[in-house]
Amino acid sequence: MTRGSGPIWQSLLCLAVVAMVAWGCASTAPPAAPPSTPVVTGPPPPEVFESPDFIVVIPKTPETSASLAAKYLGDAAKAWMIEEFTGAGTFAPGQQAVIPRKAWNPAGVTASGYRLVPILVYHNLDAQPKGKLVQSAASFDAQMRYLKTEGYHTLTLAEFLDFTRLNRQLPRKSVVLTFDDGYKSFKQYAYPVLKELGFTATLFVYTDYVGAGRNALSWADIKALQAEGFDIQAHSKTHGDLRRAPGESTAQFDQRMHAELAQPRELFKRQLGQAPDTIAYPYGRWDNDVLRQVKATGYVAAFTVRRQGNPAFVSPLTIHRSHIYADMSLEDFAKNLTLFQEEDLR
Repeated sequence: MTRGSGPIWQSLLCLAVVAMVAWGCASTAPPAAPPSTPVVTGPPPPEVFESPDFIVVIPKTPETSASLAAKYLGDAAKAWMIEEFTGAGTFAPGQQAVIPRKAWNPAGVTASGYRLVPILVYHNLDAQPKGKLVQSAASFDAQMRYLKTEGYHTLTLAEFLDFTRLNRQLPRKSVVLTFDDGYKSFKQYAYPVLKELGFTATLFVYTDYVGAGRNALSWADIKALQAEGFDIQAHSKTHGDLRRAPGESTAQFDQRMHAELAQPRELFKRQLGQAPDTIAYPYGRWDNDVLRQVKATGYVAAFTVRRQGNPAFVSPLTIHRSHIYADMSLEDFAKNLTLFQEEDLR
């Protein structure tokens, strides 16, 4: 959707005209009150004009996007909607502020390209890095603080999937954080930083690893993290390559897929009270036979490992994730945060 056309923009134009006329009238000095009339103290109320799609506010005192979002949208965290629509975060007295009540471009598609959502995948954390998959706690901390400083919003998988169904508009700087396998180091190193910064994350765990030693999360650990708001999803039963092995018969493949895909859903339901509806492919590997099995088992989304962001129209069973390796610098990390794909769509 481009600005300047459509019923939403017509509604906004009408509101803007009404607001300007009203402000012009309001700027004319009213007649002086008789001496007997009590003088009202305090700031005058703002001029407010509403339609089903927008609220136009002309404040009489300084406002911010957060204060306007709290007053008119019921949530200061929705300040990004005002900022992205108007391009402003502060509003002086008399400066018109347009507050969208609903999504105006949920697909994130414009004439010059389309929005991308990066999904990052981590594995193990430790005090010191080890190889490519065990990242240092200090490096992880620096990456999370970079996201916070740069104004990124972390999404739940449900929010991201709503975006792919065109049911939700996302902040321009949105990112999904995922952690694979089910390492106990998540509790020690990732959890405190994420909670401090107000970030959320999804853990993809393979059920054979749960409680399988001192380095693995237990079901009690996972329940506690779920209660804290972290999303827990499937990563198969054994973490084996799901693709059909050479010489594997159809019956053998079907039986193995039941174990790898269906049994984790049953175990999740017993342990956590609900079955997972998304899965991360072990090693990011899949083929068309695996896709059919995943869909038939009841998963609505599945995640690969491919270093690129996701548009709203990404295929739900092959969603991309970018691997964050232990030897990445902060500059290398930032290269995984591409938010827009330029493309002439006119």
